[in-house]
Amino acid sequence: MRIVAKTDKGNVRESNQDAYAVGEFSDEVVWAVVCDGMGGAAGGNIASALAVKVISDKINASYREKMRDASIKNMLDSALTAANIEVYDMADSKPELHGMGTTVVCAIVRDNQAFIAHAGDSRAYVLNNGSINQITTDHSMVQMLLSKGKITNEEAEHHPDKNIITRAVGVDKMIEIDFDQIDLDEDSTLLLCTDGLSNYVTNDDIIQIMSDGKHYAFADRLVQRANENGGGDNITVVVISK
Repeated sequence: MRIVAKTDKGNVRESNQDAYAVGEFSDEVVWAVVCDGMGGAAGGNIASALAVKVISDKINASYREKMRDASIKNMLDSALTAANIEVYDMADSKPELHGMGTTVVCAIVRDNQAFIAHAGDSRAYVLNNGSINQITTDHSMVQMLLSKGKITNEEAEHHPDKNIITRAVGVDKMIEIDFDQIDLDEDSTLLLCTDGLSNYVTNDDIIQIMSDGKHYAFADRLVQRANENGGGDNITVVVISK
């Protein structure tokens, strides 16, 4: 199992409010968590860093070899719920942090399967033999309009409310978490990213950038392309491949 990752503040933002962590267990199980903070420079930085720490700590403390699939799902649900409580309580206790929050996408890969939990518009994709498939569904205003058929895919690309998300860690006392369990084959590559990548690099470009199998270069290349295309947001990329 190979993991490469990179985060970058982009060309416009003064600070990087994204955060991520990755890890590997002895039985060739890998995990990753990616967060994109919001709520002003200080609040966004704190929310994403705190959520990543809480989720990482929970995974490292709770994971056991040969866990049942349902137990992995429950572990991720508990980890993201714990992060929500921590971020919400900190925001509630400090007026200057009120309203801060963060997106999250988190994955555990084991035995040709990926277990993915998310809230917000940070995404998980699977690439396989020249195709790309978005696994997560954005929790965003634009996605809601798209799902209801009120706007087209083309309109969604440039919608003025594209940055408005409908679900995030730390914004409310309770959080609803979406969960996906997918099969992977030997040629599959899992990509986790913030919208600093997905808003600036097309699916076709992602496929092209990752087509030569040089896994060690994928994260650097994707971040570079996002910056070449404007780099208007913080960019974080984690790539997991066999």
